[in-house]
Amino acid sequence: MPRISSFYGITITMHWNDHPPAHFHAAYAGEIAHLDIETLELIDGYLPPRALRLVREWADAHRPALRSNWQRAQAHEPLEPIEPLP
Repeated sequence: MPRISSFYGITITMHWNDHPPAHFHAAYAGEIAHLDIETLELIDGYLPPRALRLVREWADAHRPALRSNWQRAQAHEPLEPIEPLP
């Protein structure tokens, strides 16, 4: 499960063999959530409200890079790191 970013104790990963819709995984304090890249809606899992807000803020700023990494993952290509929140 390649890590593509990490900030404020939150780790963002994406899987090579994952299923549609295009999404990423966010982990924080033992909780894991899957978020849709296009809508930033929670697909599965849970994050505390503050962590979820930070993840959505980060993802909104990096949506093109997330889309690109999703395409790379589907093609089983190496994923690119994405800048964390400042």
